[in-house]
Amino acid sequence: MGRIFGTDGARGVANTEISCTLAMDIGRAAAMVVARDHHKRKPVFLVGHDTRISHDMLESAIAAGLCSVGADVVTLGTVPTPAVAYLVANSDADAAIMLSASHNPYEFNGIKIFGAEGFKLTDEEEMEIEEIVLDHVLPYDLKWNDELGVIRSGETLVEQYIDHIVSTVEGDLSGIRVAADCANGSASATAAKIFAKLGADVTILNDKPNGVNINDNCGSTHIDVLGKYVRENGFDLGVAFDGDADRCLAVDERGHVVDGDLILYVCGVYLNKHGRLSGGTVVPTVMSNFGVLKAFEQANLNYETTAVGDKNVFACMHANGYSLGGEQSGHTIFR
Repeated sequence: MGRIFGTDGARGVANTEISCTLAMDIGRAAAMVVARDHHKRKPVFLVGHDTRISHDMLESAIAAGLCSVGADVVTLGTVPTPAVAYLVANSDADAAIMLSASHNPYEFNGIKIFGAEGFKLTDEEEMEIEEIVLDHVLPYDLKWNDELGVIRSGETLVEQYIDHIVSTVEGDLSGIRVAADCANGSASATAAKIFAKLGADVTILNDKPNGVNINDNCGSTHIDVLGKYVRENGFDLGVAFDGDADRCLAVDERGHVVDGDLILYVCGVYLNKHGRLSGGTVVPTVMSNFGVLKAFEQANLNYETTAVGDKNVFACMHANGYSLGGEQSGHTIFR
């Protein structure tokens, strides 16, 4: 754990722990680190957010910080965190920032930073940013005149992410009744379009964000609400996202929870059957249920556990060439 960054970016109560000053300084420091690493005079940052009332304030602050040291900013608007990771990896942008506090109540917010390949910054890179912000090891490289950064809208780019998700599904979902709980968060901007394009008979729930209702008795942290709804209304399944839609849980037709461990098991068995599970290995965390680990063994799958955090799961996958990993909480990573 760093002094600003935890296992999933910087996070705290907006305008106190995550202040405008801190957001601006993180933007400045991140741009300096990225500009140096990419040898670029004007790096380009994508910036997205979830639906919290504080996103306008923090987006303005972090964009101001980026522009002040010469970085250009492309604002994505309300998008899922995976969309930010996908778009930065499939564009000319050099880095991206997502403003979200995931499953936490609306008064919290956070800052997640991604590199050009769509992966979260390494611990070393985050430490460099912390040293610039907290220890002032370097002065902020403030620019002047035509070297200042500019801000432009890229809110239509989310359609590229939607099309990409749809393209990964073989066949269609015609005839399947799905209830999708968007947690009044980022999935509100994408879920309806994705399920409609896949042909599902979908009912969208909790897709009316008002700045303060994100994760409020809805979404993956309140999966029992969705389970009851699915069971009482005859749906085939339900999916529930968290606030920034970088993880989801599911329920079956009886309303029983299908957690991240079970999702990981099902995907692992499927990929292995089709020769697509690298090394025959799945990467869970130490929080995974002992039962699912035994189930991996019975299915002749290897597993390698990591510390908690999708960042740690991905680091293991990246280092060893594994193709699937995830957490009980619903983060599932495909390479």
